[in-house]
Amino acid sequence: MDRIELRGMSFQGRHGARPAEREQAQEFKVDLEIQADLSLAGQTDRLADTVDYTQARAAVRDVIEGQSMQLLESLAAAIAHRVLALPRVEAVSVRIAKRPASMQPIESAAVRIERTRG
Repeated sequence: MDRIELRGMSFQGRHGARPAEREQAQEFKVDLEIQADLSLAGQTDRLADTVDYTQARAAVRDVIEGQSMQLLESLAAAIAHRVLALPRVEAVSVRIAKRPASMQPIESAAVRIERTRG
């Protein structure tokens, strides 16, 4: 299986287990590794034959900027669910990190999950 990597996406969201984390938007950084068969796209050079990166990025943005959640695990699972719904995606790895002020001096808290279609 082939891989598409989307690294360093950054969005503002209101997520966290503590109310203070949800009061003000904070930065969330997301990396995706998408598994898909890219052989047809390599032959045809057509966007319709691959995973559209802009759709994957939009799925991440919609989750991060959407409904508030308490856990990074919940955010990562919601992102994985949305990305797996895209055409040609067979599996996805989602890494999401944040740097909450309440956890300093920790540089960041992060979760990585992997999900497969069906």
